[in-house]
Amino acid sequence: MFDFLEDYDLLGAFWTTVQLAVLSAVGSLIWGTLLAAMRVGPVPLMRGFGTAYVNIVRNIPLTVIILFTSLGLNQTLGISLGADDFETINFRLAVLGLVAYTSAFVCEALRSGINTVPVGQAEAARALGLSFNQVLGLVVLPQAFRSSVGPLANVLIALIKNTTVAAAIGVAEAALLMKEMIENEAQLLLISGIIAFGFVVLTLPTGLFLGWVGKKVAVKR
Repeated sequence: MFDFLEDYDLLGAFWTTVQLAVLSAVGSLIWGTLLAAMRVGPVPLMRGFGTAYVNIVRNIPLTVIILFTSLGLNQTLGISLGADDFETINFRLAVLGLVAYTSAFVCEALRSGINTVPVGQAEAARALGLSFNQVLGLVVLPQAFRSSVGPLANVLIALIKNTTVAAAIGVAEAALLMKEMIENEAQLLLISGIIAFGFVVLTLPTGLFLGWVGKKVAVKR
């Protein structure tokens, strides 16, 4: 019943999915943290930019963003992100699109964590002579990250599933392989079940592990 799988690189497709998820998660965490810092910062221009970015990007469908990275950035503007071959260009563009989209949700998750930090702690830090950047980096963000593990875990799980949208620009991940298998094989339910099981294997342990981490590092108030 599973003999047809020998003709397809199933593990390779899911490895591409994992690479997409990991690289996008790291990029989203960095850019999302900067956006959160902008949104709570004292500079009106940066605060306005952070607010506008989050409110606009998270209300645009991910498919539109991914297609824009390919059709707009690459084919229209000629941006290739330092790659030469078609597959690498699309992979990097997909990571860029996923980072741009997911960072808006990371920002909101972190901002909710920042709001849990007592205002008195930041005021005490400022009274000691610490700058805004020092207060944010040494006092506020460490506690915000600990409070945001749960919401960030949900964002990561959504990101893993959102990697399937990269198939729209030809990235050879699990969803694109599933499309190819369904076109070539008369095994719709079986193929769908295999791909779905693969994503469960990726997301369920991730959710359980990060849920355990969240309980361990939660700030006791």
